[in-house]
Amino acid sequence: MTNDQVQPIFILPEDSKRTTGKDAQRMNISAAKLVAETVRTTLGPKGMDKMLVDSMNDVTVTNDGVTILEEMNIEHPSAKMIVEIAKTQEDEVGDGTTTAVVLAGELLKKAEDLLDKEIHPTVISKGYRLASEKAHEILNNLAEEISETGNVLKKIAVTAMTGKGTEHSKEHLAEITVNAIKRISEKTNNKFKIDTNDVKIEKKVGGSVEDTELIEGVVIDKERVSSSMPHIVNNAKIALIDSAIEIKSTETDAKISITDPEKMQSFLEMEESMLRKMVDKVSSSNANVVFCQKGIDDLAQHFLAKRGIFAARRIKKSDMDLLAKATGGKVVSNLDDLSSSDLGNAGTVEEVKIGDEGMTYVKDCKQAKAVTILIRGGTEHIVDEVKRAMEDAIGDVAVSLRNNKIVAGAGSTEIELAKGIRAYADSLSGREQLAVQAFAEAMEVIPRTLAENAGLDPIDVITDLKAKHDQKVKWAGIDVFTGKIIDAWKDGILEPLKIKTQAVSSAAEVAGMILRIDDVIASSGESGRGMPPGGMPPMGGMPPGM
Repeated sequence: MTNDQVQPIFILPEDSKRTTGKDAQRMNISAAKLVAETVRTTLGPKGMDKMLVDSMNDVTVTNDGVTILEEMNIEHPSAKMIVEIAKTQEDEVGDGTTTAVVLAGELLKKAEDLLDKEIHPTVISKGYRLASEKAHEILNNLAEEISETGNVLKKIAVTAMTGKGTEHSKEHLAEITVNAIKRISEKTNNKFKIDTNDVKIEKKVGGSVEDTELIEGVVIDKERVSSSMPHIVNNAKIALIDSAIEIKSTETDAKISITDPEKMQSFLEMEESMLRKMVDKVSSSNANVVFCQKGIDDLAQHFLAKRGIFAARRIKKSDMDLLAKATGGKVVSNLDDLSSSDLGNAGTVEEVKIGDEGMTYVKDCKQAKAVTILIRGGTEHIVDEVKRAMEDAIGDVAVSLRNNKIVAGAGSTEIELAKGIRAYADSLSGREQLAVQAFAEAMEVIPRTLAENAGLDPIDVITDLKAKHDQKVKWAGIDVFTGKIIDAWKDGILEPLKIKTQAVSSAAEVAGMILRIDDVIASSGESGRGMPPGGMPPMGGMPPGM
């Protein structure tokens, strides 16, 4: 071998795939744009739904961004980063997932044009970061403070549910949402403390969406353990027990030998008297309802029924915690410690048959710090979609109260934001200015998409909106039903500020991260994982067809 010939050096396994430079950037941007395009048609009051069918043939019909992206099982690594934005938005606010994803896709699309102009990815990334910081400043100045009184919270809930399959009942559902949040919120030093987990959402197929109700207490998907127990208890005194009301088996392996039939009888009597003592402890505390996290022995059920005590068993831990919050009771781990001061109170505990299933309603709790929304609807898919819409509305109302700042929707905020960022871009010098301008243009994707989804001409709509904003109408937005420009604030299209700030920062951060990737190294890593496509390979030495 001569000195001129250099043997190639392989530093990666044979089956690795490597994409570098501009190819890697193009591939990543294309994948992210595809994800954004997928959910883009679901945005706004006239957004369409997606039907997702999984490997088990279970069907999900939804226009909730995060649900669509999670159900799609996206494999591409860059596309997965976009899905993460939706998850973050869901965790932080509960709404605005589609907005965040569409913004990220548009930022990357604009970045692609800048890359074609030979602008370095780190310059674009820096420009986006500057624009994102400016956007936060503009948004905070734009936002207006709210008071928890009046119809403002209801308008926020209605806005959150518009276009989510709950159209005809949104007023009723918004009322329920606001009442639920007001019930569980606590105000200290002018700050609201709200844990949205204290609003339990139960769903039952049957009736219509209008039959959805708010229960000031907890609904548990369990029925009483014995039909001889009362099915309704008024002025309920509730014992919450975290231990089994049954005879425990020994901790260590033990063998009990009984040679005499009389001893067998006394052994059974001993078990019976132990169970009777357990029930005595419950009844001596004056409890007339028992919720047990573990099992209740058949004999104990009989003794409880004799004393007219309503009992349900194997209650989930999360439900036990909610019961404690709703009734003011304490969860007791040891029956010996149960006293009347540990009991919770409720106006009524009742077993209700819904369809062919029994549920227990614990309602009319005086100081309920946990409530339940029972969602009804004609089919499983409708009930699921209403639940997702309610979760969005609950998140929006809660975050509006916590942060005390809201903005108008209908694309008005994004147009005002684009206007402010454009003015900021003019004050910059250097190539970052182009990236900041691109960021401003990307903001317009939200009103443009709202117009496209409503079948309106996006160019006309954006032009009209910009003209209105130039005339200092800061909440000028698009009415997708009439195609006219409206004052979104006056029309009650309101959203929490946090939706916008979270969406902008997440989209800018992810776009910057994807842009800086110039090398994608993917190991196949298939060896030893499951069977190759087409099942097992033929065994050596075995003729074909065997």
